[in-house]
Amino acid sequence: MSDPLIRELDHYVVLEPGQPQEMLSAADTLSWLEGQLARMPSPPEDLLHLPSGSERAQRLLETACELEREPGVMVQWFAIRLEPPQRLS
Repeated sequence: MSDPLIRELDHYVVLEPGQPQEMLSAADTLSWLEGQLARMPSPPEDLLHLPSGSERAQRLLETACELEREPGVMVQWFAIRLEPPQRLS
């Protein structure tokens, strides 16, 4: 089960082999994940039951931090906080 705090974060660092790291918004990270999944001949088995690329990307964002796009080629994403959390008084 994913940590609910992660859902409050709205920026991610994404890593691809041979590419500089990128900081993306949550929406851009979802699009990036959809693109990664589209490059694969078929989605991972645990995502096959989901009907769309966007649902598969959302599931990955909520439950994982890496994807083996092809044998030996891993992409990763990590939630980051750009601003300190606001304290409630």
